[in-house]
Amino acid sequence: TKRRYFLVGSNHAQTKHRVLKIDRTEPKDLVIIDDKHVYNQQEVRELLGRLDLGNRTKISQKGSSGLSRTVSAFGIVGFVRFLEGYYIVLITKRRKMADIGGHSIYKIEDTTMIYIPNDSVRVTHPDEARYLRIFQNVDLSSNFYFSYSYDLSHSLQYNLTLLQRPYEQWSSAASSTEEEVHTQSKQDSFDIFEDEGLPTKGERMVYGLYNEPYYKYVWNGKLLERVKDIVHHDWLMYIIHGFCGQSKLLIYGRPVHITLIARRSSKFAGTRFLKRGANCEGDVANEVETEQVVHDASVMSFTAGSYSSYVQVRGSVPLYWSQDISTMMPKPPIRSPHNVTLKLTFDRITHTCVHLFVVLQKREKRKHEKILSEELFRAVVNLNQFLPPSHCIDYIAWDMARYTKSKLCNVLDRLSMIAENVTGVLRTNCVDCLDRTNTAQFMVGKCALAYQLYALGMIDKPKLQFDTDCVRLFEELYEDHGDTLSLQYGGSQLVHRVKTYRKIAPWTQHSKDIMQTLSRYYSNAFSDADRQDAINLFLQVYQPSEFKPHLWELPTDFYLHHTSTMAIPQDRRSYTLWWSEGVLSYLPVPYDEVPCEENMNKVKVKRMNQLDESIDIYTEFFKPYELTSFDDTFCIAMTNSAREFMPKTVGADPNPFTVRKPEETGKSVKSSKEETILQRKTAASAPPPPSEEAISSTSEDDSEEDREDEGTVSQRSTPIKLLTESGESSRTQEVYQQHMAKEPYGLNLAEFPSEDDLLQQFTVFCWLKQTPFHLLFLPCLKPRDLPKVNVYGDTPITHASLPFFFSFSLREPVSCFPEDSIYAVLPPQVGKNSQEVFEGHVMTGQGQVRALCREDMLMYREYIKNRYM
Repeated sequence: TKRRYFLVGSNHAQTKHRVLKIDRTEPKDLVIIDDKHVYNQQEVRELLGRLDLGNRTKISQKGSSGLSRTVSAFGIVGFVRFLEGYYIVLITKRRKMADIGGHSIYKIEDTTMIYIPNDSVRVTHPDEARYLRIFQNVDLSSNFYFSYSYDLSHSLQYNLTLLQRPYEQWSSAASSTEEEVHTQSKQDSFDIFEDEGLPTKGERMVYGLYNEPYYKYVWNGKLLERVKDIVHHDWLMYIIHGFCGQSKLLIYGRPVHITLIARRSSKFAGTRFLKRGANCEGDVANEVETEQVVHDASVMSFTAGSYSSYVQVRGSVPLYWSQDISTMMPKPPIRSPHNVTLKLTFDRITHTCVHLFVVLQKREKRKHEKILSEELFRAVVNLNQFLPPSHCIDYIAWDMARYTKSKLCNVLDRLSMIAENVTGVLRTNCVDCLDRTNTAQFMVGKCALAYQLYALGMIDKPKLQFDTDCVRLFEELYEDHGDTLSLQYGGSQLVHRVKTYRKIAPWTQHSKDIMQTLSRYYSNAFSDADRQDAINLFLQVYQPSEFKPHLWELPTDFYLHHTSTMAIPQDRRSYTLWWSEGVLSYLPVPYDEVPCEENMNKVKVKRMNQLDESIDIYTEFFKPYELTSFDDTFCIAMTNSAREFMPKTVGADPNPFTVRKPEETGKSVKSSKEETILQRKTAASAPPPPSEEAISSTSEDDSEEDREDEGTVSQRSTPIKLLTESGESSRTQEVYQQHMAKEPYGLNLAEFPSEDDLLQQFTVFCWLKQTPFHLLFLPCLKPRDLPKVNVYGDTPITHASLPFFFSFSLREPVSCFPEDSIYAVLPPQVGKNSQEVFEGHVMTGQGQVRALCREDMLMYREYIKNRYM
């Protein structure tokens, strides 16, 4: 209406609704009313009907409308104000990227900004449009992710482990009155609603769905800060910036999902050269937390499924340093590195990390990266002298560029040795955190993936080799991860990839590397300043005001990211006890993930049970009275190891952990898709075989969308005539071989098929005179039925008119069903072994464990022996 905006939010099943009222009469203030009431569908319709009737200009006039819909959206990004009134940023398009335990993770595809105040009260400002353009330079459709029911700002370890609460604490509260229960829940920082009640003893509960987010990795925290204490938390949706990808690994048909989630820090965030090292608050530039989650996709539940998670961190070298970019050089000189804030920086690092891996050059003709390496080594030695010997910082410095140039050293073997000795969270530091960092993280992740699959019982020993389907799938996932992060703060995709360090990259890759280097240099030199201004405005590091200089008038943004440079610290940190209290007592577990009292006080949790619809896929997608689509349920276009990487040859080993030979190794996903398109075009444009009586029927206007999936050939692409004379039998064989030589299904038909092979087919090839080739799916006709069938003409198909290799009696199909028709189907008999396997799956889904057999005990002993002995 003219006076208010009404936001009507609902769940996917349209059974619960909430209404938010936003005042449009305030020119510069944000006034929001949330009644915290849950409406059903009928109540919402009545409410909107009353609003429509009450806001009509003429009540008696039925054609006029007092309520009009502005936009349909999937969530609120936040509220922002420049020099005029507030805007609301809404998500108008989304795409599902991953699924973890039934919780969907979406990528923002499109957004819209709506100005809230009415035009009658709007006070215009000449610089408003410029600020709006700068704000919109942050492309929200580029790698921003959100979830309705899963906390993306924390790791899976935090979400599932920290928030566990034993049943005894709930049962002790059940005997209290309702008022006492709510008082106790507020003291424990738990958010319990009246309509949910207390759990029963047999009820399974899932926690951690509405955590207090980790604002370090939240990018719209400031945009929601104005309303987070006013509206219900169902309205608050926190987004992360980085990368999210999910691939499917098929192990003999058993699906295992590998998910990669990268969270880019919103503290001291910016572009490549404009944000270096650490600021005075201890925040590090280019900091990204990467988590790889491996879980058995056959059980999509947090309560009954098997999950494994590993976290590693990347970031700039944690010193106070910068680079001079005024000279427009590819490698600007490093200036004034020192460790003034190193104690505060490393105190924050030790909250999450255990090992420090630095990839820097040590030997240079002119000191460049060596300056940072020497200074960081002295700083770590200084800090380690105050730590207990068992908790010293594990500092690993390595010149990766020098090892790459050497012919006697294998870079990846050395990285694999480093990864094997890592027992906790690893932090990889580099100058740019681009190519070398991504390769190092891939090798650490590959080592961790082997232990994850081993812990889940998928492999017999924690080792994975290159040139296997599993590692190739994982390598492609990490390269997409590296390309995405490199584009975000480097301006281009990766230049040096894993194949480059394996020294198996093709020669064509060198030209691509040159183009990526030029693109990165151009972006850093000409567009980074505008991108940095957009990030500062989006993260509200700079908030516009009429009483201070504009963003584009600032000579530098140094004081925006170093707010404590001029402030006198109230409590000076100790030079010896530089770490926070309690950090050392939980190592090697990160302090942020331990269930300590300090962290529990920050947690706000909504209790959910198995029947809660926000995590129930059945109630979310199954709508018996509506037209539904498979695209809603199967909308994730994830990479599949069996489809994209396993060799297509007959008799190939389906084991994804088998080392493939170079000639067997399939191509990448992108190249295979390009090859498929090329094969389609070649098949469509193939000339017809020479024949005097054949008439070409190749359709030139068939579009690519009208053709079948990969491997199919157009039915009208090759003209074939009916040959009934015995003297032309050799010509028939030649035409048939020419048609099948295209290998549309990946089969190599070296010899002409025998009569026994053709008996197994349920299709009839009908070649009629002056009639193009047709593939007819006919239901195994009897000889007496053949004269009744006509195909694109008046000539009936008879037993004598079939080609010579069909000159046998067509037989009845042999079915394994005793009764098979369109009215009734009898199920086949199930063996005892199959029943036992099915009963075991059902028991596992119910949380019960079947009795262990001798093979299980031997496997467990082997696991204990390899893991602990």
